[in-house]
Amino acid sequence: MTNGVDGGPRRYLVLLEEDSAAAAVSTFERVAGLRPASTADVLGTTAVNLLSAPDGMLLHDLGVAVVTAAADQADALTRAAGERGPLALVEPERTVHAYTAPAVQTAEVDETAYTWGLRAVGAPDSTATGAGVRVAVLDTGVVVAHPDLAGRTLVTNSFVDGETVDDEHGHGTHCIGTACGPRTPETGPGYGLAHGAEIYAGKVLGNSGSGTDGGILAGLQWAISNRCAVVSMSLGAATRPGDPHSRIFETVASRALRQGTLIVAAAGNESERASGHIAPVGHPANCPSILAVGAIDAKGAVAGFSCGTVEPHNSVDLAGPGVDVYSSWTMPDRYTTISGTSMATPHVAGVAALLAQANGARGWELWARLGQSARRLPVASTDVGAGLVQAP
Repeated sequence: MTNGVDGGPRRYLVLLEEDSAAAAVSTFERVAGLRPASTADVLGTTAVNLLSAPDGMLLHDLGVAVVTAAADQADALTRAAGERGPLALVEPERTVHAYTAPAVQTAEVDETAYTWGLRAVGAPDSTATGAGVRVAVLDTGVVVAHPDLAGRTLVTNSFVDGETVDDEHGHGTHCIGTACGPRTPETGPGYGLAHGAEIYAGKVLGNSGSGTDGGILAGLQWAISNRCAVVSMSLGAATRPGDPHSRIFETVASRALRQGTLIVAAAGNESERASGHIAPVGHPANCPSILAVGAIDAKGAVAGFSCGTVEPHNSVDLAGPGVDVYSSWTMPDRYTTISGTSMATPHVAGVAALLAQANGARGWELWARLGQSARRLPVASTDVGAGLVQAP
């Protein structure tokens, strides 16, 4: 969570009852003296990031507020949430990070024409391109001037205070490349799945690679309001066995599915399988209504860092290629190869976009089709869920 200094104000997430945003505004002021800025008062879904407003922001379309409050104000909000009014739940905000993993040595793979990941999910044989499908990648932004994205539909917005959407980290550009990059770049192998999709790049992690729940939620409202069929999030925070999932993120994800938006998130990289340690799925991928993605290598083995299903209610749902994945990067390097469940997640998101175009599926139906078409693997389902995602 985002702590205050010396016990001072900190940020909290407040879930609102459905269709109660207007009533919540007066409740915030009455019980805690807070006046969060509302996105309902801002023209357009991409107009401004209100996270830096003094009392925080109310994400009108999501039914969630992110408020800055002292301890007594937070206590007052929590009491109000138990009184059957417009406030439903209060949670402390968490800090989240781009998931990265150490380099992993694997067997030699032929990437003359396509990356091993594209071939593993059957993309070269698919006639789907993702055309007409909007894919949001919420991460460290994007290198807007990357040559491989020239001529593509690229809509951007930054939810990080003081930073433009331009990606100085590289993680977001890498994920966008895998989900939506080209099949025939000027140099190197084809590495993009939904190469005809419309790209929505939301910067929710700063150039340092870290961010907050509030930034993610702001990015989710933007993506959902723009009718993105798929949201890819290669980010999160580690959890411990027994930790509950965020009820606020779960509610947001469930509402998103009902509106036709599937959220796909990385399971996390905290496992050390060589020593027998399997870490539980991280936040927010551990929410039941967010599709959690584990990672495999080119041999079909579970990546040593990939988090697993330690408890039945916090499960891995699907797997994607996540070891030694080649994709776009910051300039002048242009490309790089890295590993992580972060790299597996955009493989799943890209295939989801292909399925969304091929079958017109959205929301829960799209999730079901991903699971039904996945290739079963000779490993425990607790590590890979329904199996390795497959292109239509």
